[in-house]
Amino acid sequence: MEAVVMPTLFDTSPKFFHMDHLDTRLIALLRENARTPVATLAKQLQVSRGTVQNRIERLLEDRVLLGFTVRTTPEAASYRIRAITMVRTEGDADQVLRTLRGLPEVRALHTTNGRWDIVAELATDTLQEFDEVLRRIGKVKGVANTETSLLLSTHKL
Repeated sequence: MEAVVMPTLFDTSPKFFHMDHLDTRLIALLRENARTPVATLAKQLQVSRGTVQNRIERLLEDRVLLGFTVRTTPEAASYRIRAITMVRTEGDADQVLRTLRGLPEVRALHTTNGRWDIVAELATDTLQEFDEVLRRIGKVKGVANTETSLLLSTHKL
């Protein structure tokens, strides 16, 4: 079995999940199409339907799987303005993350190494809303500096 470390966003103690080859294959199939029926997954994995159901339940309970979602093309999304904002923090980076998570225009957050500490994916309907969210991010306690790039086109999802 392979031990996978899954640190939580605000918890400094990592959690360990033991995933075997079946788990990784199941996750790969769900990434391709999360709507695949359990019976079809079981057939593809050559295990029983109950095994697949139990594995999915365990992966959800252990927070390896966080849920199932819909992916759309950027053009189909209602948000016309999309951007990446890099954030350098000073002080409590976890507090900055908590604050940014509360902004509805922030679609995703990533911690990183190098010059920037956090990368935020932003989406708004108008330039006015975009300007406002950038101002709010700049005023967050612990944000030292930001740099933003608009996403002009997407070439791979």
